[in-house]
Amino acid sequence: MKVTAGNVVRLDCELKVKGGDVIESSKKSGPIEYKHGSGQILKGLEAQLEGLGVGDSKEGTIPAAEAFGTEADQPKMAIPKANFPKDAKIEKGNRFEAKGPKGTPITLEVVELEDDQIIARAVHPLAGKDIEFKVKVLAIRPPPPPVPKGQPVEDIELVDAPESNPKLAAAAKEEPKAEPKAEAEAKPDTTSGDAT
Repeated sequence: MKVTAGNVVRLDCELKVKGGDVIESSKKSGPIEYKHGSGQILKGLEAQLEGLGVGDSKEGTIPAAEAFGTEADQPKMAIPKANFPKDAKIEKGNRFEAKGPKGTPITLEVVELEDDQIIARAVHPLAGKDIEFKVKVLAIRPPPPPVPKGQPVEDIELVDAPESNPKLAAAAKEEPKAEPKAEAEAKPDTTSGDAT
């Protein structure tokens, strides 16, 4: 079996900036598994893996445009001027550090200045850099069969998720029934001090 679109591929991989630091290594994080052709890995790396078989190794360089893109390829966004520090010198080409939607640090490069907003480009730290790779294909398997569409699922009760089943939800909301109490045996009171 060969690496082709749709197959699930498991491989050892090392990626590093050309002539620089390692950015991904199976030696640290374990093998990578992905569905080939689905865009889960760098498009330039996918192209290099196409047609390889189990046990095959390959190394080379992925041009920046096929790895993390060039700086000119990075997405642009409009940002209100009020979001920038009041004392910031905002000029075309200046860069600012910011936080993305998930709190990850990003670099913004000013592309255009407008009256009340700034058009900036979110620059990936590896944009414009060629990436060296070393890979070894460990396993290839066909994709799992698709889930049939349009077939109703009937007569299934989810016992651990009452909110998804009206009967179980109603039962979960009911007050617990009191257990019948055992009747106490009649015993003489020996604490009153009356001896009769």
